Amino acid sequence: MHHPTHAAAASPAAHAPSGTEGGPGDPGALPEAHASERLILAYYDAFNRGDWAAMLDCLAEDVAHDINQGGRQVGKQAFAAFLKHMERCYREKLVDLVVMLDATGTRAAAEFVVEGEYLATDEGLPPAQGQRYVLPAGAFLTIRDGRIARLSMAYNLADWMRQVGG
Repeated sequence: MHHPTHAAAASPAAHAPSGTEGGPGDPGALPEAHASERLILAYYDAFNRGDWAAMLDCLAEDVAHDINQGGRQVGKQAFAAFLKHMERCYREKLVDLVVMLDATGTRAAAEFVVEGEYLATDEGLPPAQGQRYVLPAGAFLTIRDGRIARLSMAYNLADWMRQVGG
């Protein structure tokens, strides 16, 4: 089942630290982790701007997208089709984004709040009537060769259904 939630950040500069300490002069700073954090923030910033091309530029060609309560889609083309569907059914903005990374910068988690509006009825879900929702959500990501290679979404579908009257 698909639906809400491809996060984004209002302003990358306004986000909480990723779990790596310091900046370029900090001996504990890990360049790979910082590059991955910039990539993830750019991805979510593009989401909030509705810039699907910029989002796709952040993804590996063979990106694996695990849809909350659904299956796995593989590849940029499948992800682009998912975005088109989402754009038709939902208007969302991601706020309160926090990115957390492992020391290698290859595994990450993002936590955020989805502020959304249900625009058009999505298959198998309640009728859309412009209902608004606020939904805590998250994603787990794998970074490979400077691109997002896996994106696994997580949110509480029962909470979303309650908010839209399902």
